[in-house]
Amino acid sequence: MAFFTQKPKVHVGESAPDFTLPDQRGTPRRLTDLLHNGPVVLYFYPKDETPGCTAQACSFRDQHQVFADAGAQVVGVSADSVASHDAFARNHRLPFVLLSDVDDTVHALYGVEKRLGLLRGRVTFVIDGKGVVRHVSTQAINATAHVKDAVAVLATLGA
Repeated sequence: MAFFTQKPKVHVGESAPDFTLPDQRGTPRRLTDLLHNGPVVLYFYPKDETPGCTAQACSFRDQHQVFADAGAQVVGVSADSVASHDAFARNHRLPFVLLSDVDDTVHALYGVEKRLGLLRGRVTFVIDGKGVVRHVSTQAINATAHVKDAVAVLATLGA
């Protein structure tokens, strides 16, 4: 079962490490700046256009209004290129930011590791507006569970 879960470096109650990465349009985005607008649901996923990642992204898309009503932003991160993210976002009408971590710097910062040296992990962090991690989802197989978990946690924050 260890293959299907991760033990990230960042835990509930800790401050989320700040970083800057380019979004799907190439615009640099800094976590601290995103947090000025409220909570952030930061989700790391393995690869654009793969079945599980597409299902997860579309689930976040389908719940976009729920996140917006909670005052939260969804932000996806993978090692795919800016161009890949742009195509993925357009292909699936994703209304949220996708960040490109091509050198795995932010994956390493958060402890989102590759499995068997190949597959990047699937981990979601719910970060409150003050930058504190309030929840971590590490379920690798049920990608859409991350969305349900994030919605439930945001409801408890009263965001």
